[in-house]
Amino acid sequence: MTLTAFARRTTSGTEAATEEGDAARSTRDADGLAVASFVLGLIGLLVMNILLGPVAIVMAVIALARSTARRGRALLGLALGIADLVVLAFLVTGSGTVSWSFGS
Repeated sequence: MTLTAFARRTTSGTEAATEEGDAARSTRDADGLAVASFVLGLIGLLVMNILLGPVAIVMAVIALARSTARRGRALLGLALGIADLVVLAFLVTGSGTVSWSFGS
């Protein structure tokens, strides 16, 4: 085996290991996005649904596009983000403002 062949073999092995590391990191990032989407969608039902709802939807869609292992959590985040916008629509049509009102 020549030095050039050895260098090619070593380089291709390093590239394969780097690609596996990138794939693992991408999956871990997608899992984090799924969890964050779920949490933001849940919090958005109570406060700042005008901001947190769309953010939860976008994060859930990105997590699903990246093939997350936490698919159920990403789908819940998507559903909660949509629910945030539905709650916002009811609040705006009911009171005419984008605010919570607990009293009369």
